[in-house]
Amino acid sequence: MSGRFGGMLMNVPFLDLKMQTAACADEIRAAMDQVVSDCNFVLGRQVDDFERAFASYCECEHSIGVATGLDALKLIFRAMDIGPGDEVITTSHTFIATALAISAVGATPVLVEVDSDTYTLDPVAFEAAVTKRTKAVVPVHLYGQTADMKPILDFARKHGLKVIEDACQAHGARYNGRRAGSLGDAAAFSFYPGKNLGAFGDGGAVTTNDAALAERIRTLRNYGSAEKYYHDELGENSRLDTLQAAVLGVKLKHLDEGNAARRVAAAQYTERLAGVGDIKPPAVREGSEHVFHLYVIQTARRAELQKYLSAQGVDCLIHYPVPVHLQKAYVSNGWGHGDFPKTEQLADRILSLPIFPGIKEEQIEYVCGVIRSFYVKG
Repeated sequence: MSGRFGGMLMNVPFLDLKMQTAACADEIRAAMDQVVSDCNFVLGRQVDDFERAFASYCECEHSIGVATGLDALKLIFRAMDIGPGDEVITTSHTFIATALAISAVGATPVLVEVDSDTYTLDPVAFEAAVTKRTKAVVPVHLYGQTADMKPILDFARKHGLKVIEDACQAHGARYNGRRAGSLGDAAAFSFYPGKNLGAFGDGGAVTTNDAALAERIRTLRNYGSAEKYYHDELGENSRLDTLQAAVLGVKLKHLDEGNAARRVAAAQYTERLAGVGDIKPPAVREGSEHVFHLYVIQTARRAELQKYLSAQGVDCLIHYPVPVHLQKAYVSNGWGHGDFPKTEQLADRILSLPIFPGIKEEQIEYVCGVIRSFYVKG
């Protein structure tokens, strides 16, 4: 869809994967051709190469490639022997996969509120939710910014709780100088195509500094087998595809450049939207290096604004319109409207604007101009 604003016709996509892929297409083709030449399509050498490179990038000792971000979380829980009878605390404002992984191992997800400015887990709410059954906490690094990890880690260590980062939206983000993925006991990443580091399909990884944990996850992801045809426990098939590892190995080299471009775009948005209507731009916590997987604003007029932007050729999305506690999948947990008021307010107000490496300043100006026009028209 194309739109007209100020006499200019423009379409602004939410995400431009074609452009991002074209920037390193020759490298990717060469890497994929090598996999085809090797004919080692499952746990080939490119998986090992990527695992080493990604561990180094995340500034930790181990990386284990798996099939999805959901599986990454699930395998961490299994390797930590978290299951029936255990409670795992996480945020109420997240993609449902965070909670699904907890449920998948038979544990109970315990949701807590988020900080209204950064959208990440409220450390005070986390502390208040701990019970004798609590085994772990999963702070979600949402939209490209890490959770406030120091108070979370301090409290968790004091009470013997595991800290598992959901870093599926925070490839390359930093907290007080340290990379996401190196902050807790383990971390889960997703390589869904739209991520800052995206594959050509599904993919995921676990990062950790715990050698024993890493070895167990490697076994669990491969049918519970450390040696072919010998199965020490009930594992599953959750292996990062060799072709995807080859793609990711190339794209990892360009990740910092892409993240820097996202930060520039975010700064341009924030500058242009300052003081416009009731728009609340995203907040960046002091000490955080945000990688802006998404650029999320708040407005009480979300539905009207989204419709207006769409009519002018601007693609925008909502992350997420229905909170985890109000999803039909969790109706049996007994949650209801009003249980997490901050989260519910966010679900009614948040809107994600187009952002991706390569977005042009004139596209950002166009989006902001349309938004300004919306508020002028009343």
